[in-house]
Amino acid sequence: MSIAEELGVEADVVNYIKAPPDEATLRAIIAKLEDPFTDLVRRDSMWQKLGLQESDVATKDQVVELLVKHKQLLQRPVLVTKNKAIIGRPKERIVALLT
Repeated sequence: MSIAEELGVEADVVNYIKAPPDEATLRAIIAKLEDPFTDLVRRDSMWQKLGLQESDVATKDQVVELLVKHKQLLQRPVLVTKNKAIIGRPKERIVALLT
């Protein structure tokens, strides 16, 4: 998380592949998320390979279930503070949250 380091902000970096968020963690992130909760799911080649549709991520429960089962679909980076969570794309959003 070089942006945090550049800003002199202490941050805990969690590798989502080695330590994927569990159901409770995902629900806590969604509760703080400023972005639409559906944005937590990447629409990439894995999405296509699984044959997913927007209707598969229409509810918070569906998003949580999908991300617990397929951690690779988690959009990243996700930044979480005490009161807020955002998807850090574009990078300028990270700066805005941390300053």
